[in-house]
Amino acid sequence: MSDTATLAPALPGTAGATATPRFHVVGEHHVENGTLLGFWLYLMSDCLIFACLFAVHGVLGRSYAGGPSGAELFDLKLVAINTSLLLLSSITYGFAMIEMQRRRQGATLLWLAITGLFGAGFIGLELYEFAHLIHEGAVPQRSAFLSSFFTLVGTHGLHVSFGVVWLVTLMVQVGRHGLVAENRRRLMCLSMFWHFLDVVWIGVFTFVYLMGVLP
Repeated sequence: MSDTATLAPALPGTAGATATPRFHVVGEHHVENGTLLGFWLYLMSDCLIFACLFAVHGVLGRSYAGGPSGAELFDLKLVAINTSLLLLSSITYGFAMIEMQRRRQGATLLWLAITGLFGAGFIGLELYEFAHLIHEGAVPQRSAFLSSFFTLVGTHGLHVSFGVVWLVTLMVQVGRHGLVAENRRRLMCLSMFWHFLDVVWIGVFTFVYLMGVLP
């Protein structure tokens, strides 16, 4: 970015008047780290959404309306496997960021692909869980507990699905253009998003599943 000064021409009838200097900015003005700051603001707004959903489940989590409870429905072994997949995906994404800092494009893409597979596995198991619950008649309309459960867990799963799509898109961009500054910034934003989803899921696993099986 550089500044250049230009002299404005004298107006008619003002011969001999001194021209007024005008300064113009050449090139695009982009605030340093502005993208990361904006993305942090987005994550804070997402925190408010999940906070509301957790609050709703806290109020309605015991409203079974004569239907099944979490202790009767939840398969903690399956949920534990799903949790492991998401936590492992956070670790592999960290490896991808390390390779990105080393400017090793191939290794970065490899770890991103592994992260995407873990994320896809998480979504697959969650869809299996939902399908099983619906097959058992535990649909969202059955009780307030199930409505809040499907809303909270489904919203998180939707975020992970968008994250996987975003990850695949970035892999294509890195494959075409390499680890340029723009792609590194995008990978950094996705990193914050992915780790944020891991933190939220720990809350879901503890607050919804573990507390849900308590008598």
